[in-house]
Amino acid sequence: MRKIKMVTAVFAAAAIAAGFSPAVFAEDDLTEITFCLDWTPNTNHTGIYAAKALGYYEEEGLDVEIVQPPENGSVLMCAAGQAEFAVDAQDTMAASLDLEEPLEVTAVAAILQHNTSGILSRAGDGIESPKGLEGKVYSTWESPIEMAMIRYCMEQEGADFDKVTLIPNDITDEPAALAANQTDAVWVFYGWSGINAEQEGVDCDYWNFSDITSELDYYTPVILANNDFLEESPETAKAFLRATAKGYEYAVQNPKEAADLLIEGDETGSLTGSQDLVYASQEWLSGQYIADASSWGVFDPARWDGFYGWLYKNGLTEHDLSGIGYSNDYLE
Repeated sequence: MRKIKMVTAVFAAAAIAAGFSPAVFAEDDLTEITFCLDWTPNTNHTGIYAAKALGYYEEEGLDVEIVQPPENGSVLMCAAGQAEFAVDAQDTMAASLDLEEPLEVTAVAAILQHNTSGILSRAGDGIESPKGLEGKVYSTWESPIEMAMIRYCMEQEGADFDKVTLIPNDITDEPAALAANQTDAVWVFYGWSGINAEQEGVDCDYWNFSDITSELDYYTPVILANNDFLEESPETAKAFLRATAKGYEYAVQNPKEAADLLIEGDETGSLTGSQDLVYASQEWLSGQYIADASSWGVFDPARWDGFYGWLYKNGLTEHDLSGIGYSNDYLE
């Protein structure tokens, strides 16, 4: 807390020297916000940790607590009002919306602008594209959406998904598992596991879902908010996202410094000993936060609806979720 207050004081002094005064809030006047992660701290979350460490939330009158998800997940915690904001992804969020009484959450910001996940395999095994999965072993989470996506990508190249051997995915280190021939292919998020393969010196091939077909260029991860909170406190929601945007913009401009703030802010200890991976991941992912968008966080309605329309068309949801579940209204 002392470090945060000191940084805030430095920012305030600089602002005053520049000719304007930032808002100053007494500690007792700060509005408490609970933010639930989807996983242990990683470079998807860097902007949150940067905004907290650099005092951006305090400047907006907010006291943000970052917490780990409960066993039943971040979305349920947010929907229940135990957290104002949480991290999830558009694909996994679909189940929360595809109900007779949908969970009361709305995606209010895209952490990354494009789907940076895909299939990682050993170099030279011929899996440079979906067709190469024929006759190979794939580690699956047995998610209907996951398997439908892989089947769809293979069909684009005239390949047969039924020729893929499926085994349970219990992998914690994908490059090591590939190097040890535990599997031939696994779904990864390139910004972490793909970069980790480079760090571990494992020569791999990789293809992106979003490069195969535009319908699969969905938003992952996203920041959700509780609907009652949004209705009752829209200005607080805007203040939170304003500060968060500054955190991610800082990470875009200062990858190494932002990575240090993430490591320092990680209270779980999960990043201990992984400094080189965090630095390399942050360097790559910092180019993905805004990418080709006009600003951080914004959703393209056509891409959001394109993926949910694809889910409905392929019988993966009972309801057509196009046009619901997200909002740009709380972003500047």
